[in-house]
Order: sequence, then structure tokens, then C-alpha cells
Amino acid sequence: MIQSVNNKKIKEYAKLIQKKERDKTGLFLVEGEHMVKEAFNANALQELFILENIECPVQFNYETVTQQVLNKLSNQNSNSKMIGVCKKLSLTPIKEENILLLDNVQDPGNVGTILRTAHSFGIDSIYMSKGCADIYNPKTIQSSQGALFFIPVIQTDLIEEIKNLQSKDIEVYATALHDNHKDLQDIKPNKKYAILVGNEGQGVRKELIDLSDHIVKIEMETFESLNVAIAASICMYTFKYAKRDAINLDGVR
Repeated sequence: MIQSVNNKKIKEYAKLIQKKERDKTGLFLVEGEHMVKEAFNANALQELFILENIECPVQFNYETVTQQVLNKLSNQNSNSKMIGVCKKLSLTPIKEENILLLDNVQDPGNVGTILRTAHSFGIDSIYMSKGCADIYNPKTIQSSQGALFFIPVIQTDLIEEIKNLQSKDIEVYATALHDNHKDLQDIKPNKKYAILVGNEGQGVRKELIDLSDHIVKIEMETFESLNVAIAASICMYTFKYAKRDAINLDGVR
């Protein structure tokens, strides 16, 4: 059992709470049974620390530690029961028909929620601008509920990526409060599409809106805008079933 918070290994892994250390080592931490299971299933789990007298949920060699040691590694307010050290995965898109673009979404909780919803609604890959929150931020990881292990997330220049997608006949739909918009319910997406959502306060950058093929607005009765994670979720759900209906209609014809 590791009992000291000054244990060399624990002190090194505690640094992974900082982004620069995660970038340097290619490692990050996950907390709780669910996240440990997801990391194990994704073959990302490298080491595992479990509180004494707690059963290990996966077939994996682990080290027993005290609560003080887990608290040293934890970024949460409540006491963790287990923490895993994971390697960053380089996931490659298998196909790219349903894509999500994130422009400077800065809140880690929003990014994590978007990842979770994207994985649930069949998004093939996510492209993020460099101004987005780190997907390995502890808050992002917890909000994603393990989705980051299974959906490719690529940080890139969105201007160049939009041009690249359009060269592959993938239409880009920017979400914006704009005069030249289409209501979300009127959207009839092609077989390949990309949804673009933007920063919590500023929305999608004008240069990206200008590059997009369509501008989409979520119809609302009172407020003009929604939290970006909620807006992205509504769009992903609507696009998913609008595309399905369009394909079914073509089949009937």
C-alpha cells in the first residue's frame, strides 16, 4: 500500500492536473469506477490506484492507496475511490459523414458535454479550434463520461478544415443569429454534413460563418441564444433524424 503523499510516483502523477504536464507526458487522470471502466475498455489505462478495501472493477493490476493519496491526485471536491493514469489516444476517423466543428468553446464542462452528446448521436469526428478547452482537462473528462475514448477529436485550423471538408462535398452548417439564416427545422442535410458551433459569448467567428454553406438558427420564443452545449445537442439530434428522413424519402421516390 502507498500511504505517503510524498511517494515519488504519486508526486509525479499529481502534476497531471496541469495541462503542460499532460502535454509533456501524453498522460492524464480519470476518476471513479465508470471512467476507469471506460479507460480499460479503450485500452488507455496505464496504472490504477484504488482506496483500500474497495474492489477493483476491471481485470487490471492496481495499487492500494490511502484516501490522502487519492486526494493528492484528485481534482474533485469529494473523496475519490479510484483514480487511473491513462495514455492519450490518437483516434483516426473511420468515416466522415456526420462531423462537428467547435470554434473557441472555452468552458471544459461544455466541451465534455458536447463530446458525450456527439458520441451518443453518431458524430464521426470532432474538429476543434486551438482556442477550445483541453479535452483532457479533469472537468472535460468527467463531463464527457468517457466519450473522449471513442470519438476522434482533432485540434486544427478551422478555416483550412472547412475548406478541406467542402472539397469532399461535405456541407458546413454554421449556427448563428444572422439575417441570412434557415430555421433548424427546415434543414435538409445531405448525406455528409458538418455542424459548426461557437464560443459561449461571441458565437462563431465571422470568417467561419462567411465560409460556411448554410447558416442555421434554432427557433426560440423568448431568449435569443442557448448554452452552446445545449444548442449543439439540439442541432445534432435534429440533423441526425432529418438526414434519416431525407434518406428514407429518397428511397420511396
